[in-house]
Amino acid sequence: MTITATVRRLGSTRWFARVGRTTSRLDHRLHKASRGRFSILGRPTLPHLILTTTGRTSGQPREAVLLYAVDGDGWVLIGSNWGQERHPAWSANLLATPEATVTIGGVTTPVTATLADDDERARLLPALLAVWPAYADYAERAGRDLRVFRLAPSAR
Repeated sequence: MTITATVRRLGSTRWFARVGRTTSRLDHRLHKASRGRFSILGRPTLPHLILTTTGRTSGQPREAVLLYAVDGDGWVLIGSNWGQERHPAWSANLLATPEATVTIGGVTTPVTATLADDDERARLLPALLAVWPAYADYAERAGRDLRVFRLAPSAR
């Protein structure tokens, strides 16, 4: 079994989500310093990006390392927050200010985010689940609809 398959299998467990929440800041620093070449698990085997939003209260840049799926010329994100009851802060930031940037492999692209409606969510969710099947478990544990965003490149 590959490391990707093992991580995907373990991803749905509660303890993995707890570990992920506690190590995410360290993983973010490592990911950023290595320009996406490394994460806590070694070389990233799952697609990661750095999302930079504008803090809805502070107005300051806020970064999050997130898994993503590709959709045409854009990217798709899901606000799982590791299956916690509350939506992640980055998703509220995108609702307040949809202009953001994504950095993949050291290349930064300005984007505009849109919250997926029910039809688009149904279309995009299979791609997200293919990347990280545990999103289904996270949604069940969270007891809420996980926000799904499509990020389209913008000409800023």
